[in-house]
Amino acid sequence: MQTTSFYINKSLSDLKLVETALSFKSFTDHLQQRLLEEHTVKGRFYRFVLDHFEEYMQAGHAPEANQIKRDEYALELIYSALSPALLSEKDYLWALSTPVPNKILYSTDAFYEFVNDQANDNVKPSIISNKDAFYQQQLEYIYRLILKRLYDFTSVLSNHVYYSYANAHTGLSRYYRIHIDTSFVEIKVKGDLPELDFETIENYLHEEGGVDILMDILPLSLFRFEGFSVITMEDVTLRRSIDNIREAINNVVDNEEELYKQVIYSLKTLTEDDNVNFGLLPFLKLNGGPVFDYASGSQSILIKTAQQYGLAEEMFCALVDRYESDPRAVFFSSISEAKQQKYFFLKTLKQAGIKSYAVIPVFYHRHIAGVMELYSEKELVFYENLLSRLEFALPLIAQLLQNSVEHFNDRIDAVIKDKFTSLQPSVQWKFNEVAWKWLRIPKNKNNQVKIGNIVFSDVYPLYGAIDIRNSTIERNLALQQDMRRVLNLLLKSLRLLNEHYPDAKWKGLIEESSKWLEVAGGFINTSDEIQIEQFLESDAGLHLMHIKQQYPDAADMVDPYLDIIGRDCEGPAFTHRNRLEMAMQMINGAVNNYFEQAEKHLQALYPCYFEKIRTDGVEYDIYLGQSIAPKVTFQPGYLKQMRIWQLTSMVEVARITHRLLENMPASLQTTQMIFIHSMPIDISFRNDERRFDVEGSYNIRYEVIKKRIDKVQLANSTERLTQPGKIALVYFTDGEADEQVTYIKQLQQQNMLLPEIEYLELEELQGVAGLKALRVSVNFEE
Repeated sequence: MQTTSFYINKSLSDLKLVETALSFKSFTDHLQQRLLEEHTVKGRFYRFVLDHFEEYMQAGHAPEANQIKRDEYALELIYSALSPALLSEKDYLWALSTPVPNKILYSTDAFYEFVNDQANDNVKPSIISNKDAFYQQQLEYIYRLILKRLYDFTSVLSNHVYYSYANAHTGLSRYYRIHIDTSFVEIKVKGDLPELDFETIENYLHEEGGVDILMDILPLSLFRFEGFSVITMEDVTLRRSIDNIREAINNVVDNEEELYKQVIYSLKTLTEDDNVNFGLLPFLKLNGGPVFDYASGSQSILIKTAQQYGLAEEMFCALVDRYESDPRAVFFSSISEAKQQKYFFLKTLKQAGIKSYAVIPVFYHRHIAGVMELYSEKELVFYENLLSRLEFALPLIAQLLQNSVEHFNDRIDAVIKDKFTSLQPSVQWKFNEVAWKWLRIPKNKNNQVKIGNIVFSDVYPLYGAIDIRNSTIERNLALQQDMRRVLNLLLKSLRLLNEHYPDAKWKGLIEESSKWLEVAGGFINTSDEIQIEQFLESDAGLHLMHIKQQYPDAADMVDPYLDIIGRDCEGPAFTHRNRLEMAMQMINGAVNNYFEQAEKHLQALYPCYFEKIRTDGVEYDIYLGQSIAPKVTFQPGYLKQMRIWQLTSMVEVARITHRLLENMPASLQTTQMIFIHSMPIDISFRNDERRFDVEGSYNIRYEVIKKRIDKVQLANSTERLTQPGKIALVYFTDGEADEQVTYIKQLQQQNMLLPEIEYLELEELQGVAGLKALRVSVNFEE
């Protein structure tokens, strides 16, 4: 035992929050009461202790702090009376302290070494060295005791404090719960005790800074604390590790890999052995079969080692098959040659330096969700104690692995809904209702009931199109350049052959090549393209391959041509077309990414149906209205915000594609167009095409106009309405134009658009007359 006095927090050694005095009176009073009730051998021990404290009882006060060392026996009696009889003081974290605990007067060796071992400074609990936290803790302790003793109010302020530290030898966290026994602390009141009501106190304690408010209501100068407190520390590493795993699983995180790392660290902490490592591997499936996703398997040592040899996917599928047919835990305290031959996966682990390995199947509702691995670079015996600790964590690990399986399935469903069908969360509810209604109808072989129509009435449409300027012309120019390159190379080879191996067929091929070269000097239609490709590969190509076989010396003359046409689409014969395609992908990728992010903002504004249509550029349809979101009241303000967003988004998209120009392999520009339709329409889901379409003759007119305005020209002009660097807004009524002008002026004030607004009449289209347009220029100087 230790009689050396020391402070838990030296920086607050002079802090006197409340008047205190050391006293044994509460302790001796307690023993006297126990003596009256106890009729076993304990009673004689209590009498023995009281006899020793008789001097202090008669004096009416406890010894001064500097006298304690001279009466170590009295302190030892207190320890003996308050501690479990069979517990060794070498292992028991126990201390006797002042009524407001800070100065330790007497302690076990274990407690003393834990707090004061300067040779291992980082072993000390982190909160002890935190001055502000310790000050706040002291205040909460004082007021918790005042409220409980004097007002019979059990405070929400916790009586337990948790400390954690990183073990210097293992690097793993250890957790301790600090309990302060206040049984022998008595509170004296100086003067009248202020009156308090329960509701007032409770409200204060639930507010931030509640203790500070209590200091004004209940000044600590009114109180005096007498007696002593007893501090005990309990190792709760096991419990806290389990809690940490539970909290990690319950918290929503975007990074699954980081979540797995947190859980694995808690598992290591649970075992208290840094030589034991863990791996986690969920069993993902697609269409009933195992599917490998390295991101989900990155925390498995087996997958990581197999990945180094290009065997990760093969290893994963084999592991799933094995454990679904025979889900038993397997333990390898060592990895011998014989075991490697029997178990296919041990060889890669051995090569990675793993000497001990165990794999435990994890079940969720009786179905295997994945496996948990234990491994070490040392030979270990997987003792029962280690497995018993892990037993508490297995249900949580099962939930974690199942969450990964469900997250994978959700990702697949999201891609299918986004990329392959028109079914979106904003309209899912309607499909659910119709499907449930259909399921409730009695059916038989002679009664084939058709599923009902999915119709949304009175929805407001928003249409926008981002088109790549002259994409058809650019494609043809790229085709011309590639064809001319191949034809010129062919002519070079044919002329060399005609010179060294004269033959009439060379002249015929030269004439036909020249003819197609002339065709490639202008616009190449589809028919010409097919014929040129056939000539290059079948006619000329076969002749050159034949001459090479007949005359090996001719290889130098024909190989350059045969090589260029023998390549796939990545070869030199597709150089200009590939550059163009790459540039188009850059534009479409950037625009699609923008709208995917923007859709989240729109759905938060008001639930709507948002569909992107892939053309040479990107088109989109947006529908919003009360029928799409019946539980959210639709107001005109939502439509106004959507229209402002629509114009703003066109400016941002134009700027994005403009910034891409300097990095594009082929120079392409985009045009931006919006079609304004102020009246609501009806849309219905077409089961045959699995998409939404307009409903009714009036609404069909809206769809017809959309399809015909993409290349519309100005009235009495050949100028196209859509131009690079500009946004065109097509409309019918002056009211629609006035509304858009308001939005345009807002963006002009923000320097997103240049000052000029063009008011334009448009040519008459088939079945459509009276179209007008506004046109504004984007300010690229951001």
